[in-house]
Amino acid sequence: MIHSTKRLLWLLLLIPGLSYAQPSEILSLPEIIQRIEDNNLLLQSYGLRADNYRYRAEAATAWMAPMVGVGTFMTPYPGQMMMEARDRGMLMFRVEQQFPNPSRQRAERRYIESQGDAERTARAVALNNLKAQARSSYYAWLVSAQKIRVLEKNEEVLQMMKKIEEVRYPYNQSPLSGIYRAEAEIERNHNMITMQVGDIQRAEASLNALMNRSGSIEFQIDTAYQPRFVPVASIDTSLLATQRSDIIRMNQQIRSMQLNIEAMQLQRKPDFRIQFDHMAPLSRMPQMFSLMGMMTIPFASWSSRMYKSDTKAMELSIRAMEKERAAMLQETQGMLYAMQAEIRAMQARLTSMETKVIPALQRAFDANFLVYQENKLSLTVLLETWEALNMMRMDLLDERGKLYQMIVDYEKELYR
Repeated sequence: MIHSTKRLLWLLLLIPGLSYAQPSEILSLPEIIQRIEDNNLLLQSYGLRADNYRYRAEAATAWMAPMVGVGTFMTPYPGQMMMEARDRGMLMFRVEQQFPNPSRQRAERRYIESQGDAERTARAVALNNLKAQARSSYYAWLVSAQKIRVLEKNEEVLQMMKKIEEVRYPYNQSPLSGIYRAEAEIERNHNMITMQVGDIQRAEASLNALMNRSGSIEFQIDTAYQPRFVPVASIDTSLLATQRSDIIRMNQQIRSMQLNIEAMQLQRKPDFRIQFDHMAPLSRMPQMFSLMGMMTIPFASWSSRMYKSDTKAMELSIRAMEKERAAMLQETQGMLYAMQAEIRAMQARLTSMETKVIPALQRAFDANFLVYQENKLSLTVLLETWEALNMMRMDLLDERGKLYQMIVDYEKELYR
């Protein structure tokens, strides 16, 4: 009895507050996902890049700074013979300003702003991936907690078997090996609990990292939560085009490329420049000025080839992306229907295990346990029945964990 009490105390010390103590914080899955959306550093980087494009778009409509110059005009080199006073030259002051084409600047601004919109849609893609990671860790924690509850009930049954063997042994009604066999099963049960506690700690650290918190912060989840599979009745490509974040991002990229084409086509419009020169003669001559307006000629054949070729290349890239988008939608449609069928098959399998296989094994164990209590059955035979029942219970939870991961993958593909 003393040895058994020490083992029980060791078990209580092994399992930390995850199983027995009341945690200071209980987080549901929606709360965790909301904290990820608010605090995750990766998601914040997309917002910063979008702001970067916003400021660049504002800079696209700015003018070049004016140029101011001062110098001499028609001034002879030192030592030259001057025939007249006017040969002394002049002081010249120059002001020059370039006026970019406003329609081209507005098109350039729209293109740069669209790149910021593409970054925001990229954030939605990253958020969907992070949500899938959070659900996977949350469901793994949930299954591990369920396994611990099963293993704790096994502990009670195994301790009862050991006590019965200890009572019978002094009267030669049970061999000494029965006590050792029960102790071995208890130790194995302890190891399995330790493994599940480790899985919970790993899931806790992963969720803390996703929420941008220290991995050592302890919290608990809502173990009453049950993931639900809600299949989409009819999956068509138009529905996927509005739900999948990667398709929305691709649409935004195509729109951005179309705006870039518009900006490149407007390069055929000219820019303007005004140059004003004021000359102050170094002799008794009237002051003079020069006013000149200049215009670029981008539609000349030798200069227009650049933006025309770039425009054609961009149009071909858009067509390629449209083909890629259609292929992705078609492939995703078939994949989601296949995943629905696989999940339904798994659900039917779990229902059979839970409603037929495990109850039958439980009845077999209960019947053998009654015979064992009457000392008409050996512990070895009883443990074989118990192991079959316990293995099926653990297999059920393993398969349930696979079902939860299948649901995560399905939702990830549906909203990727």
